[in-house]
Amino acid sequence: MSIITVGIDLAKNVFAVHGVDDNGKAVLVKPKVSREHLLPLIAQLPPCLIGMEACSGAHHWARLFRPYGHTVKLMAPKFVTPYRMSGKRGKNDAADAAAICEAVARPNMRFVPVKEEHQQIILSLHRTRQGFVEERTAVYNRLRGLISEFGIVCPQKVANLRRDIIDRLEDLPGYVNQCVGDLLAHADALDVRIADYDRIIAKAAREDARSKRLMQLPGIGPNTASAMLASIGSGHDFKNGRQVAAWIGLTPGQYSSGGKPRLGRITRAGDRYLRSLLVMGARAVLSGLGDKQDRFSRWARSLVERRGYWKAVVAIAAKNARLAWAVLKFGEEFRLKAATA
Repeated sequence: MSIITVGIDLAKNVFAVHGVDDNGKAVLVKPKVSREHLLPLIAQLPPCLIGMEACSGAHHWARLFRPYGHTVKLMAPKFVTPYRMSGKRGKNDAADAAAICEAVARPNMRFVPVKEEHQQIILSLHRTRQGFVEERTAVYNRLRGLISEFGIVCPQKVANLRRDIIDRLEDLPGYVNQCVGDLLAHADALDVRIADYDRIIAKAAREDARSKRLMQLPGIGPNTASAMLASIGSGHDFKNGRQVAAWIGLTPGQYSSGGKPRLGRITRAGDRYLRSLLVMGARAVLSGLGDKQDRFSRWARSLVERRGYWKAVVAIAAKNARLAWAVLKFGEEFRLKAATA
């Protein structure tokens, strides 16, 4: 039994494994493998190509399989779907494993970089912080909707919202006053949590030499630097910086036909959180231009004049994504040209 490609359909407790030989014949078909038996099964196989969907636990299993000589590749589930023979077998775990086995061997398949444990630790900080930010936004939206039922409409800006509510607390009837107070207290607690995570992320970024190099780029602070480093690592999974910008979703979608190129809006594919950090950094760059006359500032100012504010924001964000890849890829060998007046 010479297995060269294996597809694994991941789950919490029961997995499906499908392996083929060099002729494409299925020689390992196990539709039900328990969690404790998966690693021993893979360990006894000769070094081969293993494919999995990039879902919960995929990076953990990839790190476990690699020491046994296997080449592990992860794919987005949407790229596996076309290879599932739904008309023949339907949707089940065994069919999913067979589809993964087929998809991972395709020459033009796009793969997800396998993250190391320290990368996932940093990303856990970012995901938790972002969850608190979204919860705080939900609290203020809930608060605004609650008091609007009593004829009080407050502005969207948080500082103005809190000021107006405090000034009109006495106008709220019955237990509504207590509800508003509890919501405000919950928002204050979330502010404290978010500030704590900001300090932890900033501390981690200052302690990493690669993050410190990233923070030298305009519009990239500790949050963006640590998130970028944790997401793409050393950048070896990308051939160039444009691939990184496309992976984040900062390149225009193409709708060309008949030899006539048509470029539309940005694709907004990939990691939305990372894209939002780069866009917010680009907006900070534009807001801080002032009367600066260095080369980058002159370029950004002319870009706003020629193409408009939002296109300039996207262009700066995409440029930062490319520069970040170069910094991580080449390290000390990459040097930003000194800004000249």
